[in-house]
Formats: sequence, structure tokens, C-alpha cells
Amino acid sequence: MSQESQVTFLTQDAYDRLSAELEELSVNGRNEIAKRIEAAREEGDLKENGGYHAAKDEQGKIEARIVQLTNLLRSATVGEAPQSHGVVEPGTVITATIAGDESVFLIGNREIAAGTELPVYSEQSPLGSAILGLKVGDKTEYTAPNGRQIAVEITKVDTYTGQ
Repeated sequence: MSQESQVTFLTQDAYDRLSAELEELSVNGRNEIAKRIEAAREEGDLKENGGYHAAKDEQGKIEARIVQLTNLLRSATVGEAPQSHGVVEPGTVITATIAGDESVFLIGNREIAAGTELPVYSEQSPLGSAILGLKVGDKTEYTAPNGRQIAVEITKVDTYTGQ
């Protein structure tokens, strides 16, 4: 699935937080890193200038995060987490028995659960894609990145409350 065609569910809080981060990086982050690069450039020889190279690396990270946030916010569906109807869908909290162990996690984008301890699996992950659309009591298997087949049983699907 291409990045352009992905639609991501975000809560209003997550959308607002990410929008503020994008604004901060786009204005203050870019200005600050430009000043650091210019100051390092004035120190002379750029080949052996650690400060210059560190600032350029940081600039690359800031620009990559700006692109990531811009794409994410552009494709986001914003609203309340979907009410659980016992079906695994983006934005729901799943309780499942995975390879014999009980796990509780959110299906969706990790940006939704920032600030919580809740693990997040994307809909495109091997586990996420295997369980999307399943109902409580359904069983399936998925292929882990190491090639092993892992059994999964959905035991509970809850509405995500942000905690």
C-alpha cells in the first residue's frame, strides 16, 4: 500500500499535538538549525568540523520529521476513537492470546498512543494485517518477520479511551 493511499485515524488530541510539533519544527526548528549551521560554517574548514556535520545531520532529521508529519496529517481521519463493536479496526484496543500469552495493544498509528504505555501495532504490520476485521473469539495465524507461524485468538476488543 503506498504512503499516499493510507488513511490514518487520529484522535483530535493527537492531531492537535502533531500539528503543533509540525509548526514548531517548520518555524523554530528550521531557524535554530540554520543558525547552528551558519555558526559552525564560520569556524572554518568544514571537512573536520564536527559541529557543522552534527548540525547538518540534525537538519536532515528535522526535514524528515516535517515530511513525515505533513504526510500523516494530510491523510488523517480525525475524530473520536471508533466505538468497539467487537471487531478489530484501526483505533481499537485489542486483547489477544498471541502464541499462548495474553497481550493488550492498540491497532493504529503509534502517534495516537503517545504518552501512554500501550503498545501499538500498525494495520500494515504482520500482526495488524492478520487480525483486521476479526471478531472476538476468532482465531488466525500470521507469519512473523523471522518466518515463524504465530497463533492469535482475539479475546476482547475495546474502544480506545486515550489511556
